[in-house]
Amino acid sequence: MMHSKSKSFIDNIEETFIAITLGLMTLITFANVVARYIFNANILWGLEATVFLFAWLVLIGASYGVKQTFHIGVDIVLVMVPTPVRRALTLIACAACLLFAALLLKGALDYWSPFIGKRAFYETDDLPVPFFLTWLKDVFNDGEAYEKLPRFIPYAALPIGMTLLLFRFIQATWRIIAGKQVGLIASHEAEELMEEVIGQNKREGEQG
Repeated sequence: MMHSKSKSFIDNIEETFIAITLGLMTLITFANVVARYIFNANILWGLEATVFLFAWLVLIGASYGVKQTFHIGVDIVLVMVPTPVRRALTLIACAACLLFAALLLKGALDYWSPFIGKRAFYETDDLPVPFFLTWLKDVFNDGEAYEKLPRFIPYAALPIGMTLLLFRFIQATWRIIAGKQVGLIASHEAEELMEEVIGQNKREGEQG
């Protein structure tokens, strides 16, 4: 029961974050267009904020896509083979995805970790520091105030996104092993193609 609640909590955070991020991107872009073409002004930090928000959206959305089996894949071979072979190939694909996600997480941590260490003084180009994050200077920048938002905050999308991706692949693999899920991707296209081929063969057989 606790596992179910924890899972639901994670799902809700993920979906809410994606919705808020998309909403903020739309709002900032719209406000910038209005400011530029009506008031002949510009939201200086608008473009950079949109770029970082888009990065968060993509990286968090990748893990959500694994959960919802949104990712595109070609599984026509899996549809053609017997069920035991299909299950074995699916588990091999799961192992490959787990390895790939683990390597991505390691690379993300390797890239991001210097920005909370020796490169902690690196700042974004235009993003201001929110008032509730002024304490970061004492922890990461030897007490020297940040003029702009430190880069390790937006760059945290990398380790967080890859951690969620690995978690979702582990979750999907376990569901496949337990028989609660068939594969890692949606297979509607392959199923439709196979039905079309089978139907065509039947028609040709009847005509022959």
